[in-house]
Amino acid sequence: MRRSVLPLALLAALTAVSLASAAPTRSRDTNLTIVGYSIPTAVFPKLTAAYQATPAGNGIKFASSFAASEVQSKAVAAGLPADVVNFSIETDMNRLVGAKLVDKSWANNRYHGIVSKSVVVFVLRNGNPKHIRTWDDLVKPGVGVVFPNPFSSGGARWDVMAAYGALKREGKSDKQALAYLKQLFQHNVSQDTSGRNALNTFLSGRGDVLLDYESDAKLAQSQGKPVYYLIPKATLQIETPLAAVNSSNKAEAQKFVNWLYTPPAQTIWAENGFRPVDVNVSRRFAKQFPPRPWLFKIGYVGGWNRVNARFFDPTNGIVTKIEQSLGVSTGG
Repeated sequence: MRRSVLPLALLAALTAVSLASAAPTRSRDTNLTIVGYSIPTAVFPKLTAAYQATPAGNGIKFASSFAASEVQSKAVAAGLPADVVNFSIETDMNRLVGAKLVDKSWANNRYHGIVSKSVVVFVLRNGNPKHIRTWDDLVKPGVGVVFPNPFSSGGARWDVMAAYGALKREGKSDKQALAYLKQLFQHNVSQDTSGRNALNTFLSGRGDVLLDYESDAKLAQSQGKPVYYLIPKATLQIETPLAAVNSSNKAEAQKFVNWLYTPPAQTIWAENGFRPVDVNVSRRFAKQFPPRPWLFKIGYVGGWNRVNARFFDPTNGIVTKIEQSLGVSTGG
């Protein structure tokens, strides 16, 4: 009996080894690099840790780089290694599509390539000593406004178009809305390179109000910073695009990208101040993200293609000329 059992055990072991060698395997030391805009700096470590705890993420290691959206997009186009990119605006993703680093089909999912949302808010000092409530209050005498440079920061472009669109939503003419933008820039006291740097400038004591992402304001509050935020009646919905890069790790990067839309990942986004794109998760966090009566999307002011051509063209853009008149760099 013992002589018959041993060959069978040996055969089973050899068969298992043969099947294991024939099965598709993944290197256990796959490294994925995330390159993103500055605002989600704090949430991605939580997302990657949660992904690593899943079967798909077992053995995946992550590196990351976060800075101003346009700066990051241009860096990847110039050769900065990246496997997953998360930018502030669609324009920065399209740059990589043009460079053939991201597929043209990057937005062909049910969420149109948008992984999280936010809104433009007023971040204010505790007590709100300047009594700032409305967009008109931002251009009153003595009010200092902080927002980043729109030629390096995608967040700043959301801020600028929120201001312009809000005036339009209030019934103002195009001429009046453009005149308001010029006033707003005259009240700007600091144009940092990114949204996160602008927040740090405001926290250091500069200015009376910061235009920022709701998620960034929530982060500052969670860290015990002496600020609160106000969502103006008319404001712009921020939508941030995500994609896998055509790198040697494309298959694993795409798996991670797909996971970021799942309910567990969307819950982490929501718990960290970002408005989820998953409808069911969004319902669970409805009290934390109140709707606004005059909330509008970028399409309301023309969509990014028209907006960039009209407002941010490096030669003839409306904002370009305003900045140049104030002696501010538009070089990006």
